[in-house]
Amino acid sequence: MDPDPERSTKARAVFALGLVGFLTGAFVGGVIPATIALVLARQAARDAYAARGYLTGGAWIRRGRRLAWIGIVLALATLVVASIAGLLHLASSPAGPDFAPGTD
Repeated sequence: MDPDPERSTKARAVFALGLVGFLTGAFVGGVIPATIALVLARQAARDAYAARGYLTGGAWIRRGRRLAWIGIVLALATLVVASIAGLLHLASSPAGPDFAPGTD
């Protein structure tokens, strides 16, 4: 008596969190759902392995994992661009006090 294969609910959650992480990754807030998606993906993959083929959703887990990593990369790229912009703004400002011409 083998059980019927069924889709993992964690796989859906991994995909949804990965998608949210991808969509909000450029706003740096996507790091949190992307990290949760990666942790949940590990658990879902372990559950699917332990179920010996009766728990499906491996494609959703892989897609969610990819989206989560893309979201994390987008957040890191945003931080790098913001840091460079801040450094360029800091470099363009005068270094010391600006005195009027003719002041010794």
